[in-house]
Amino acid sequence: MISRFLYLFLYFFLSLWLTLTSAAQELPPSPTDRIIPRAEITDLDCLDCHGIKGYSIPMGAHGETAQRQLDINAEALRDSVHGKLPCLDCHADIEQLPHQKDGLQAVDCVECHVSLGAGAAPPRKTWLGFDEMKIVIQTKRYSQSIHADPNKDNNANCAACHTAHYVYPPENPQSSVHRLNSPEMCGTCHIKELADYRTSIHGAALKTPWKGDSATCSDCHSSHQISAKEGVDAHRVVTEQCSACHVRETQSYMATTHGQLAWLGNTEVARCTHCHEAHTTHKIDDPAAKISPDNILTTCRECHKNAQSEFTHFRAHADIGDYQRNPELWWLGKIMVGIVIAVLIFFYTHSVLWFIRELKSRPITWVKIDGKSYPVRAKRIKHHSTQHLRRFSWTWRLNHWALALSVMTLVFTGMTVMYPNTTWAMTAIHLVGGWKIFGLIHRGAAVIFLLAVGGHGIAVLWKLLRDPTFHWFGPDSLLPRWQDAVDMYRQFRWFFGKGEAPQFDRWTYWEKFDYWAVYWGALVIGVSGIILWFSDTLSAILPGWVFNLATLAHGVEAFLAVTTLFVVHFFNNHFRPSKFPLDTVMFIGSWDLEEFKEERPAHYARLLENGELAKWLVNPPSPTANLISHILGFTLLAIGLCLLILVMIGFAGRGLV
Repeated sequence: MISRFLYLFLYFFLSLWLTLTSAAQELPPSPTDRIIPRAEITDLDCLDCHGIKGYSIPMGAHGETAQRQLDINAEALRDSVHGKLPCLDCHADIEQLPHQKDGLQAVDCVECHVSLGAGAAPPRKTWLGFDEMKIVIQTKRYSQSIHADPNKDNNANCAACHTAHYVYPPENPQSSVHRLNSPEMCGTCHIKELADYRTSIHGAALKTPWKGDSATCSDCHSSHQISAKEGVDAHRVVTEQCSACHVRETQSYMATTHGQLAWLGNTEVARCTHCHEAHTTHKIDDPAAKISPDNILTTCRECHKNAQSEFTHFRAHADIGDYQRNPELWWLGKIMVGIVIAVLIFFYTHSVLWFIRELKSRPITWVKIDGKSYPVRAKRIKHHSTQHLRRFSWTWRLNHWALALSVMTLVFTGMTVMYPNTTWAMTAIHLVGGWKIFGLIHRGAAVIFLLAVGGHGIAVLWKLLRDPTFHWFGPDSLLPRWQDAVDMYRQFRWFFGKGEAPQFDRWTYWEKFDYWAVYWGALVIGVSGIILWFSDTLSAILPGWVFNLATLAHGVEAFLAVTTLFVVHFFNNHFRPSKFPLDTVMFIGSWDLEEFKEERPAHYARLLENGELAKWLVNPPSPTANLISHILGFTLLAIGLCLLILVMIGFAGRGLV
């Protein structure tokens, strides 16, 4: 009896000791009892444990628990992109073998990859056969993505996608991030999205590869630029990725207000995924598609509540070059672009010829330098007489200020929308505070512009209708007349040295062009802008293609305004040699009398003949007024030229339509 009791006691004690001992261990004992310092550790030493198939540790405290696999396939590791690296290059905190049982740091892939571009790695173009800068760029993109944010539920470290040890180039079919493997890899976390994707036209193609290649997760979302799906960054990335396959569709989408405003962060306009769905994408003729003939009106009404059946004729992909699908856009595009080309060719040529002729008209003086004589054109003679002639009243000048400031604001905000994917446009939206504030500024400036143009026209018309002596086609009228054609003919003859310069009266032909161009622009831009502004209301009565025409006309006419106003108008009034660098008449309201005689000899002679010259004479501006006018004038010129440069940057990247 005593022996049996002792036997049970010893058995219980030994069992308890073994249980407690095994629970306290995190790692099985090393095959060797010898301590190996870090300097002597080799990869073979690591494989003594980790090279054993099935090598693992329990994840729980005791009992049957899940195992953490710690075995390494040495052959597969050697074939990976990190196969040439010693183990300790990544596991940098191991000081000896056997290494500590707990407290080991997670491998920091990011720090190592970023250091390649910071001079920490050897100065070479490739690292382990890969372009260093590409690695650095992709790593930095990951660092700024939602996957790298530890505060997010969908945080994913590098190993979650690339695995810890079997990292292959993405074009290698063995790679976990190979584009054909990415759906299953991403689906380990995004389970619902994977299920939806498998039913889509993109996912179905993976099952039937003979029908052609298809888009996978990384094709649409990119590999590393992963951001919150509601944000503008995610939309931009997806839109750019879509263009890899759908080139014309993406370009035409970006030509619509949908594409332009969505790129700048407007969440109230349609994005690609709103009409085509994010993962359950179907063909247009599929009854399940949101843009199928049976569903498209319902889809449009998600944003445009008042939309009727005619509104579905809106060209969501307004391809101006496709006459069969977009005949209205094709014709309007040809007309508008033709107007732009004709106007710019004529007036740019006019400006160049004028510039050359004025330089040639200056007398030549000879200057001796180091004993040699060189011809030098005389500088412009600036007049400083004691009398000025009143050119513009304060109401005209105030109206000019309203026009100038509103137009420049409209150009800045409008061209930001027309060229949204330029760096300056995205920066401008950010600095101003977002698309909502930007829209308010644009519409506010539009109201001021239309009031300035319309108010001026009404005031002038009201005044002239009450003057029975006014000659509507006389020299004081801004209406075009036959003398303008004669003056233009003589001006071109003078350009080529075939005759004398014309004797201009109160208004020149180029000033009349500037004047009426404002009304033409106000009509086209104003009407199209109102249509776009009140699209929700007008969608109930207008066919959808009208909004496409309005977008096209609005943008092209604005471009024409920029390229004439900040080039031709600036040259005619400020930059031609006889005016350079600034004409202050519009700011101070008066013209130096001697300069007036040179610029408007016919008008001067007429005022003398009629005895009306004296009533137009005024005192010269004070030095302070002259200084202020120069500061304001140069400020406007600088702003206008900066806007012109920004628009040209956008034009160089995207073009006009």
